[in-house]
Amino acid sequence: MTLRQHWSLLVISVTGIMLLISQWFIWFYAPVEAQMGLVQKIFYLHLPLAWWGFVSFFLVFIFSILFLCRCDDNFDLLAGAAAEIGVLFCTLVLLTGILWAKAAWNTWWTWEPRLSTTLVMWFVYSGYLVLRKSFGVEQKQKTFCAVLGILGFLDVPLVFFSARLWRSIHPTVMASRQGGLPSEMWLTVLISLLAWAGLFLTLLWLRYSQLKIADRLDRLISYG
Repeated sequence: MTLRQHWSLLVISVTGIMLLISQWFIWFYAPVEAQMGLVQKIFYLHLPLAWWGFVSFFLVFIFSILFLCRCDDNFDLLAGAAAEIGVLFCTLVLLTGILWAKAAWNTWWTWEPRLSTTLVMWFVYSGYLVLRKSFGVEQKQKTFCAVLGILGFLDVPLVFFSARLWRSIHPTVMASRQGGLPSEMWLTVLISLLAWAGLFLTLLWLRYSQLKIADRLDRLISYG
């Protein structure tokens, strides 16, 4: 086993342990919320998915700019890997949001600002992934994807600030005037964020490595 394989195994193992620890904090350490009960614990999955989904799309934005500036295909591959993870996390955010909505608002879906802008974001980056798979001149295709990756990011801050800009029933945890969450809940949130950070970075590296190998194989086939 090579040094790189040993390092990858170590990172994956640490990430798995962190995720298990976060589950202990969620189910045994964090108190049960008085009004929603156990359903409130969806929050500890929903929030990290949303935050790291935002980070994914921010990386698409950054790598797209770097690709246009330097014409380095590695940045295109990194943008593609980040977009795939972002769409995955955004899908899970919508699904957990639907479960939360049913428990909190007695409806599976409501067209309030946060949910609506998040759905638009999901469509934008899903379209980005479709564009990456479309046929055409390779360099032009990568350029179009980079431009869409930059423009698509305009919706991300809109999603983040939507609950503050418009009248919304979506909770704004970070701006609570009643002191926010209890300390046990905040610690659980931080542990969950760190655990999902490890998973996010692991997925990003693995997917980038896969895309790079696939790109090399495509080049070898085309040259052959």
